[in-house]
Amino acid sequence: MDGSPVYNATTEPEAKRPRRLPLGCTLRHLPRWRLSVKVFQTIFSLVAVVCEELVEECFNCIGLYFFEFVSCSAFLLCLLILYVYCTDLYESLGEDKVQKL
Repeated sequence: MDGSPVYNATTEPEAKRPRRLPLGCTLRHLPRWRLSVKVFQTIFSLVAVVCEELVEECFNCIGLYFFEFVSCSAFLLCLLILYVYCTDLYESLGEDKVQKL
């Protein structure tokens, strides 16, 4: 029964698995130029957080605290975006939910 032509004609070929980087990363959902922009955004926001932490004294710290909040939030959101687009979480959530997010 395994060698009959009925079963061979209806069997679908095995789909190629997407190219993956180590740690389960895939680059299918984010084009190269957007990936490089997101990586640079993440690095620059981390540098901003580190530079803000180097300030030892300030007389009017409201602006510094706001900058700290914005740069830390930008860093965490960039990490979240990279995680969603570069892992299998994109397929788990679905494209419509990712776009809403």
